[in-house]
Amino acid sequence: MVSTTKQFIRRHKKYAPLVFFIGGFIWDSLTLGRIDGWYSNTILTTYLISLTACLYIFNLADDNRWEGTFLESYQEYVPLAIQFFLGGLTSAYVIFFFQSVSFSKAMVFFLILVVLLLSNELLKHRISNKYLQFGAYFFVNFTFFTFFTPVILGAMNTFLFIISGLISLTSTLFFIRYIYKTSPSTRKEITAWKITALIICIYAAINGCYYFNLIPPVPLSLQNGMVAYNVEKDNGTFLVSYEQTAFYEVFKTYDRTFNYAPDDSVFVFTSIFAPTNLKKSVEHEWRWYAPSKEQWNTTDRITYNVLGGREGGFRGYTYKSNIWPGKWRVNVTTGEGMVLGKIDFTIITDSTFDKSQLRQRKFN
Repeated sequence: MVSTTKQFIRRHKKYAPLVFFIGGFIWDSLTLGRIDGWYSNTILTTYLISLTACLYIFNLADDNRWEGTFLESYQEYVPLAIQFFLGGLTSAYVIFFFQSVSFSKAMVFFLILVVLLLSNELLKHRISNKYLQFGAYFFVNFTFFTFFTPVILGAMNTFLFIISGLISLTSTLFFIRYIYKTSPSTRKEITAWKITALIICIYAAINGCYYFNLIPPVPLSLQNGMVAYNVEKDNGTFLVSYEQTAFYEVFKTYDRTFNYAPDDSVFVFTSIFAPTNLKKSVEHEWRWYAPSKEQWNTTDRITYNVLGGREGGFRGYTYKSNIWPGKWRVNVTTGEGMVLGKIDFTIITDSTFDKSQLRQRKFN
């Protein structure tokens, strides 16, 4: 069985790395659960440790370090394992990014990894290109700690992001330095200052993405967000009254047009997932689009605290009276200004709107 598998892999060696990468991606997509679940964290930790071990084995293979050991028979398959663990880590991050915020923001990080991995397929020496190899490793390492640290400590802020980055930077540079000193073949292929500069540039780029709000605020995630005509709380259950969309608007959960009458209030309801024990302040930033100036103006900022642990997310709402027609947007942000999501709607004045047609949804 083992020999048959080896022969199959050798025959399809050209496509094996891509297949193993996609395999890791699909496996995580089917199996990962909550970001703070023991299974998800165990899997991600195992992937990162295994990836580190595989990189060590791979980089010392050219020095005949594994000659005469049980690893000698398997070292040719280590690049496939590297691809699998990179694929597994990448897919996990993308899944959690999509849960956290909009597709466009998740794609920033995802595209970086895809470019790295596609470059790996196109480069002459493939995964043996150590600059690409260590660059991809640092990226997934950094991303891992930005997820893992808030979950473990039950807190999330800029200071912890900086600490996570420094832990990742220090551990990666130490790991590369150890391989560099141990492996003569590695010293022939890379220059110490170049690989250090590459890692620091990636570190600076990720911090730049954080500064410009291009990194989703994982592990927080906006599970539901909608504009409503009324929100009531009854024995821990939120009753949200909203207007249903037309039958052909299959991708919308509520009507984006709010029919406003004098003395009405406009409600925005959100449910936000946060890991167990994580406490975080969240802000609803109400904004109105001024056509004359062609810009968004902030009218109100309302803050409330989120306590993590609920499967259905921490529920909350804000409302505004004395509102006026036009395009409106409520940004759901963290205290540091990182955007969890945006709720867009248009207010029109309509005193004849029949509210008996409104639907009511329960959030337990």
